[in-house]
Amino acid sequence: MVKVEFLGPINKEDMNLEINNLKQLSEILKNDSAVSTWLETCAVAVNDTLINSKDIILNDGDKISLLPPVCGG
Repeated sequence: MVKVEFLGPINKEDMNLEINNLKQLSEILKNDSAVSTWLETCAVAVNDTLINSKDIILNDGDKISLLPPVCGG
């Protein structure tokens, strides 16, 4: 079971999912109207480390964070 958290303006409660990789997460989230519009622009972190590949193998207890772009000043 992995925990998925949605940060910033993404209006979604955390999820706990039985998935093995980020491709599976992408398939689940692309059908979720609260999240699907963010998928192309979000950075993704696994256990607080930014990643660039959906091929990372997930382990029980991992935390995935979706980080939308933000403006700062």
